[in-house]
Amino acid sequence: MDLFEQTLKNTAPLAERMRPTSLDEFVGQKNIVGKNSLLRRAIMADKLGSCIFYGPPGTGKTTLASIIAKSTNSDFVALNAVSSGVGDVKKVIDNARHQKEVTGRSTYLLLDECHRWNKAQSDSMLEAIEKGYIIFIGSTTENPFTSMTRAIVSRCKIFKFEMLSREDIENVINRALTDKRGFADLKIDLSKEALDHLVLTSGGDARVALSGLELAVLSTPAKKGTIIIDLTTAKQCTQGKFISVDTDLYYDMLSAFCKSLRGSDADAALYWSQRLINAGCDPLLIARRLVAHSSEDVGLANSQALVVSVSAMTAVEKMGIPEGLIPLSHAIIYVCMSPKSNSVVVAMDEAKKDVESTFNDAVPDHLKNTNYLNEKRDKYKYPHNYGGYVDQQYLPNEIADHIYYVPSENGNEKSIRLPEKKLQNINKKNKK
Repeated sequence: MDLFEQTLKNTAPLAERMRPTSLDEFVGQKNIVGKNSLLRRAIMADKLGSCIFYGPPGTGKTTLASIIAKSTNSDFVALNAVSSGVGDVKKVIDNARHQKEVTGRSTYLLLDECHRWNKAQSDSMLEAIEKGYIIFIGSTTENPFTSMTRAIVSRCKIFKFEMLSREDIENVINRALTDKRGFADLKIDLSKEALDHLVLTSGGDARVALSGLELAVLSTPAKKGTIIIDLTTAKQCTQGKFISVDTDLYYDMLSAFCKSLRGSDADAALYWSQRLINAGCDPLLIARRLVAHSSEDVGLANSQALVVSVSAMTAVEKMGIPEGLIPLSHAIIYVCMSPKSNSVVVAMDEAKKDVESTFNDAVPDHLKNTNYLNEKRDKYKYPHNYGGYVDQQYLPNEIADHIYYVPSENGNEKSIRLPEKKLQNINKKNKK
């Protein structure tokens, strides 16, 4: 390493300087690289095939790929999918093919942000992977099964990384305080409260935790040779709880929010809504889901829920945040506490099935428009001439007795009374 490289290393951010260089230093992901795990045995034996690491940022994906590079006897090339093109890939493949022919050694290709590669870039790599010139290691925060081409994914082992635990983050911070690559040369007094705050606000991301620690150390003057970092200092050097959210986690949290609405748990629904908003989710998206669930899960058991939810969506749109979050939370609680009925969505789905499966669904003669016909449709009975309701057929002949909407016994819906003929059809349906 020359003087310039040494200077760059010494002035690199703390998170980069503290990047583990061996499996023994690696923190977290014990399910993947723990003792006797498949991946660890493959790395130690230098028999690792093509694989993809995916999960939240700051959980060790790139670090583990670098450790693999240092532990193998093969050549190693690193590319970033954002800045590399097909030409870069072909150059790597040509060199790898030549190396394989001359020395018999394969080439490891680490591709960071691998989900950014398009189909042409991915396809250019397939032959090299199949013939063994290239051992591909992809690193991504996105689910490869949905964000990458199937051809590449099918040729790789997939390893999912999880957010680091509180204990893992504490270990990362304490190592930075005592390791010569970190702040071993400085006398630092980090209070327990400050440590807990750095762990909490990291959101399981080691890079965020180390960045907060570094800012605290570099911005705090020493007193009698000691840098004292208390809770106040730690709070000033962080921006609140950091939440790493990939596509999977985003949809998981949105699903948890919707299921909490359906399950009448206002506390959980409020929590997941705030978690989504703090992670950068547009509050209008939450409001739109709330409107949908007002009909899907509350429905006619309390039709006012739809009115409240639409009003909350309008408030969020017109007022923005943070003020708009108050009526949004109001509506969330209202929907959760309302009696539940899915009769609306069940009726809609049943009607859709008949539309898709009924062969002869002609409009009955007495319901047809008479304005453009010479003959009159005298069979139609005008309901208002009979006090507001009169029994007559409105569905096509083939499905005239089909029932879609059945009131539940919940909330306001239990007071809804269907016409006698429809009740008879429901009873017949239930007896079958």
